[in-house]
Amino acid sequence: MATAYATNGTGPVTVRDCEPRDLDVVHALHVDAVLHTTAIWQEEPHPRSWFDGWLAERRAAGLPVLVAEVDGAVAGYVTYSAFRPHEGYRHTVEHSVYVVPAFRGRGIARTLMDALVAHARAAGMHVMMAGICSSNTGSIALHERLGFVTVGVLPEVGRKFDRWLDLTLMQLRLG
Repeated sequence: MATAYATNGTGPVTVRDCEPRDLDVVHALHVDAVLHTTAIWQEEPHPRSWFDGWLAERRAAGLPVLVAEVDGAVAGYVTYSAFRPHEGYRHTVEHSVYVVPAFRGRGIARTLMDALVAHARAAGMHVMMAGICSSNTGSIALHERLGFVTVGVLPEVGRKFDRWLDLTLMQLRLG
């Protein structure tokens, strides 16, 4: 992976493959997202040990897990996987992107997403999907800046924090 420069004052950002040593940060981001946000519609976080198998399975399947590193610290990660399990969807992926709170608003998500989109294109993917809680206007705006378009809103398909959640589906055509 190459070094890129994020916007808003972040110095050099190295985007590289996730290594087992990075999984403590990945796990911490997961725990925060599960316990405090509607980014993941799950009520209990996975234990740290779960991520060892998760990374191994993704590597074995040829799926990317990329991290952004700034001054030796992991600033966030991004990944994609199959959109749906059936063969007809084999050229469509769904992604996830998470940034460490101290690095938010500094262009890390865009840097990670640019690298992930490039990976998906090189892998011959045709469409990248995003499923975003409709109340997460910041993520929706980021995806719009990246060229994603809203293709649907599914009202009240999820429930978390004792309220119904709408899911916004966004799509980026890759090729």
